[in-house]
Amino acid sequence: QKIVIRVHMECDRCRSKALALVAATGGVDSVSLAGDARDQVVVVGDDVDSIKLASALRKKVGPAEIVQVAAAEAKKEESGAGGKNPPATTPTALPEFVASTPWYYYQHYPQPAAVVYEHPAAG
Repeated sequence: QKIVIRVHMECDRCRSKALALVAATGGVDSVSLAGDARDQVVVVGDDVDSIKLASALRKKVGPAEIVQVAAAEAKKEESGAGGKNPPATTPTALPEFVASTPWYYYQHYPQPAAVVYEHPAAG
């Protein structure tokens, strides 16, 4: 699907922060900027939650609103309808264990050490 989100971004640092945030989201295939003022983020991917993406952009970058949510496959089917070119082969997907397991499950930190202090004997 294709999602277009308008985000209030005044500087290049804000734009790169927004692009990095969206690119780190699971299921995103490509991210680009659009619009005359480069204030629209165009996201293409599968199973991307547009509501969560917009709220994350609001928290980290600034005011954001969803402009459009459309199916991206419809454009691919229309362009290949000429019949002259054979359909392009799709790249193979990542192995299941990589695509479905977030990286933070593998971050194991040691347990903190227990420290016991004994009070000196009164006497």
